[in-house]
This record gives sequence, C-alpha cells and structure tokens, in this order.
Amino acid sequence: MMNIIHVYTRAMAIADGVLIDVSEMAKEAGYKYPVAMTDTVHQKCVAVPEDLQGEQDEDGRLWDLLWMSRFKKIVRGSEGSEATFELLVQCKPNVEPEKVTIKAVCGPGDTAEPVITLMMPEED
Repeated sequence: MMNIIHVYTRAMAIADGVLIDVSEMAKEAGYKYPVAMTDTVHQKCVAVPEDLQGEQDEDGRLWDLLWMSRFKKIVRGSEGSEATFELLVQCKPNVEPEKVTIKAVCGPGDTAEPVITLMMPEED
C-alpha cells in the first residue's frame, strides 16, 4: 500500500489561480461538464492585450475560445480523452491574428466527475 504524501486538487488549482473556472459561460456554449482553462491559455487567448483595450473584451474572447473548442470531439487516446484545435487570436492591432493551438482534455475531477480542461499542448 502506498502512502499519499500530498494531493493537489482541481479545486486547489482554481483557488491558486493556476486554473480558471469558466463553467458558467461554458454552459451557455453547450458544455455539459465543468470547464476550466490554465492561466497560460487565459493570458494567451482571453486576456485582452493593452493595445486592443476598448476594441475587444475578455468575455468575447472567452466565448470564441469556448465556441471553437465545442466543435471538437474529445476522443479517447493513450493519455486519456483529448482533442486539439486551433484558434485565431488577435494579439496586436493592424496585424494578422496569430494561430494558437489549444488542447482540451476530459478527465476525472476531484470526486471522479467528468471535467474539461483547456490548456496549451505542452501543458499537463
């Protein structure tokens, strides 16, 4: 039998700001499970760059992220259930949007309920 030394839960990650719970808007976009994104995805895709303040808002950028991810089927793979998708993100005014790849992973939450996490491809 193994002794558990420490457990870092999804709830702890949300409380610490490592994950950002976006479940409320995700429900509006058609998700049935709780959804969170990593702070990295938030900074890269949802937070509005200073140069675009007033032209875009976080709710609109979050909606785009959730809406685009909603159309990808999360399939079971060797590392769990996941899908990748691309999103065009405007980072600077008068410059073509940047293509960003996002990974959506469905796995067990703190009480083994299904949850979805949006992250960068290199994140776990």
